[in-house]
Amino acid sequence: MSEVTQTTPGWLAHDDLESARQRLPIVYVDAIPVRVDSRGEVVAVGLLLRAMPDGSISRAAVSGRVLYGERIRDALLRHLEKDLGPMALPDLPLSPTPFTVVEYFPEPHVSGFHDPRQHAVSLAFVVPVKGDCVPSTSALDLVWMDPHDAASDGVAAEMTGGQDRLLRLALAHVGVLP
Repeated sequence: MSEVTQTTPGWLAHDDLESARQRLPIVYVDAIPVRVDSRGEVVAVGLLLRAMPDGSISRAAVSGRVLYGERIRDALLRHLEKDLGPMALPDLPLSPTPFTVVEYFPEPHVSGFHDPRQHAVSLAFVVPVKGDCVPSTSALDLVWMDPHDAASDGVAAEMTGGQDRLLRLALAHVGVLP
């Protein structure tokens, strides 16, 4: 007799997610959206402006969970479309490879990357976008900045959880850190 396999969507119920966050690292993707010139050099970096749970405002990269059964490429596209809109036209390579892997911990001193909710492992990408970007309802705004301005101490002070470090790593990876 064959066993019937029950398939469920990749989302966990709120209580199940909270339980998993207490027991397992959760896989995420982080994406730094960029505009490039005709030579492929980064000329602008897009940062989201988000309201934080404590009421503060923070600049942030595109970020989100990878769902069970979801390919990394699909997770990247889903989060880029969710945060930048369906006309962002991200330019992903056929086989995306992260420029770094970041570990977020509930304790801020462990790695310099902090997420008070969980231990998360994030694959980080720099993603050129070619289309019109309109921030989602979960973001207040999307601001395009010169890479040197984006790497400034002033912008870093507006970021939380170590995302300023992630941004600087991304800019170093593409060779545009001042």
